[in-house]
Amino acid sequence: MAMQLGALRTALLEAGATQEKAEKAAEEAASYETFLAGLETKVSVVTGMVGANITLTMVTLGVLMTLAAKIGEVTGQIIHMGH
Repeated sequence: MAMQLGALRTALLEAGATQEKAEKAAEEAASYETFLAGLETKVSVVTGMVGANITLTMVTLGVLMTLAAKIGEVTGQIIHMGH
């Protein structure tokens, strides 16, 4: 027997659906619930990856800006030595 949402099956039966239709609907709803749970997990993983990417990008930019400033200092010292 496939996974079903018991409360939904019971509610459908009490509303007058046949046993077969209630079970089929409950199975279908359960499959959507499983699908959505998988999507939620994937979105959480992607969100974490995007956060890590932004953090690493900011660190890289900070290092590059520091390096550019140091290169500018060295270049200035070399120019002053030549005069």
